[in-house]
Amino acid sequence: MDCRDVTTFAIDRLAGEAGETSRRELAAHLAACENCRQEVARLENVWTTLGLDPDPTVTREFRQRTLELLEEEAMRRRVRSFKRRPRLMRPLLQAAALLFAAGVGFLAARGAAPSSPTRSLSPASGRAASALPDLGSNPRLSNVSYKPADPNGRIGIGFDVTTRHELAGRPSDPQVAKLLAYLVSHNAETAGERSRAIELVSEHYGVNNAPASPEIVAALSNTLRRDANPGVRKKAADALASFPITPDIRTVFLEALRSDKNPAVRLAAVDALAAAAKQSPDASTIESLREKAVDPQENGFVRAKAASALKAISF
Repeated sequence: MDCRDVTTFAIDRLAGEAGETSRRELAAHLAACENCRQEVARLENVWTTLGLDPDPTVTREFRQRTLELLEEEAMRRRVRSFKRRPRLMRPLLQAAALLFAAGVGFLAARGAAPSSPTRSLSPASGRAASALPDLGSNPRLSNVSYKPADPNGRIGIGFDVTTRHELAGRPSDPQVAKLLAYLVSHNAETAGERSRAIELVSEHYGVNNAPASPEIVAALSNTLRRDANPGVRKKAADALASFPITPDIRTVFLEALRSDKNPAVRLAAVDALAAAAKQSPDASTIESLREKAVDPQENGFVRAKAASALKAISF
């Protein structure tokens, strides 16, 4: 990748439009080019500032009419999965501002003095290196990249704090697990990076794999409760569903079933709770499923799934 291409690739990544190959190429270039890292950091700050305008208030009438239309579609059995349409003005304004900022600052960035080279932190003797930065200070991790498992089962996670770091080790290694939990919970730069961290967790933990650490479970639970992206919350729910049910995991699924705004996430919660209740019925799960099965305001598919789950539970 040439330095002249960095701005375009960086904007695509911030807008969620960059593919995996583009992201890897950008991360590789930034790992070797301090000037471009500074330029991208400046563009990220502008992007974040432009994205702070508040969302519009949804009126009660609009919400009610939307629910009625969804219910009508469910009754006609022609419901199609859809994504919330993005707010067009914010990405356009952000991209325009970034392009302007890039044009003004590009020559200045080219003349910046280089800093210390990127450090590559790798494990010794097959163990994760003790080079994880202090996560207690809540640093912002950027340019996150992932490497697939090698023949020894070690994955790679690259990220920038003030310099480039790369931590390699098995997902069960404490530092790798700690870093994955940190990225899942709130500190990956984009929804795509959080999703990829959750995919790694799903691939290496859960059923027939290494047991997940309490940090991993807590991070996924926090993501399911709070992440603004419904796709990320759905992946967190699917990952949690692969773990043995515990009171804490059951609680977070009950919360999602009761209050998550996305029907796909609520469906995932129904599946997870129903599977657990087949093995060990509990009153809170059965009561929550009953409420959803008869709730006239609930999505038709969620109601049907809840009713079907109740029939399959022996209690």
